[in-house]
Amino acid sequence: MENIMITGGAGFIGSHLAGKLLAAGKKVVCVDNFELGKKENVEKYLDNPHFKLVELDVSNVDALSELLKQEEIERVYHLAANSDIQKSARIPGVDFTNTFSTTYAVVEGMRRNGIKKLFFASTSAVYGNKSGINLTESIGSLSPISYYGGAKLASEAFISSYAYMNEMEVLIFRFPNVIGPNLTHGVIFDFIRKLQNNPAELEILGDGTQCKPYLYVLDLVDAIMEFSLKQGKGVEIYNIGVETATTVKEIADMVCSKLGLKNVTYKYTGGNVGWKGDVPAFQYDLSKIYATGWRPAHNSNESVQATLDSLNL
Repeated sequence: MENIMITGGAGFIGSHLAGKLLAAGKKVVCVDNFELGKKENVEKYLDNPHFKLVELDVSNVDALSELLKQEEIERVYHLAANSDIQKSARIPGVDFTNTFSTTYAVVEGMRRNGIKKLFFASTSAVYGNKSGINLTESIGSLSPISYYGGAKLASEAFISSYAYMNEMEVLIFRFPNVIGPNLTHGVIFDFIRKLQNNPAELEILGDGTQCKPYLYVLDLVDAIMEFSLKQGKGVEIYNIGVETATTVKEIADMVCSKLGLKNVTYKYTGGNVGWKGDVPAFQYDLSKIYATGWRPAHNSNESVQATLDSLNL
């Protein structure tokens, strides 16, 4: 039985991944500081003898290294990070501590313990705002414009050096916007909260035309499971996502419909982005991962609808 650690294991994506790994017969140690993760996300696994939940600051390299040793971990899925980009736009240090420093602690802990297998959750934000350019995994001159994207790109670089120096097997997925059950923040979450407070009016950041692909979390987790089991030495990077996209206004319409609200007044803050560090539109090249035969089960609009249907509204 393979011993696996998930950092950020009680979080949105990590909690779904934990369930899949347990179902596959793995022993799973979930590590989380509960800043964004929630114990209730993994409560259903607590009675499983092959599951352990540990509260720990993942950026504490000595404590993490000792835990890796104690649990005899053979593979790490590193998902711990600040995923709230709006928050880090206000407080940049959040990404240094929770996104970059956690990555250093993970790869250094792996080095100290001779652990070779790593999955890293990266992001489309590493590309920055590069409209009109075909964004493949091998494109150079990446220029992130958010602190989050910068911390993820720095993490990728650090992982690359550790992989080379220590002969690690690393799989990196660059995620788009990921949504689904257990969602804790983002535009859908924000719209629901605002409309519950005022069902007659909805403030929309930007002009509503921002258009991005939304990937359903269960489709993502299935891909992580499939690809992480066949990774080899070195670093393999995939863009992962859907070929369609959804505008912010379309999401607002779908949220209003789900809540049974009609004639809601939309108040736009103006401009083509929601906040500094946001991008007005995004789509990257998916030909590498699609060439393997993988396809998501949901397109972007279906992902939004499935997310809304999963919520207890």
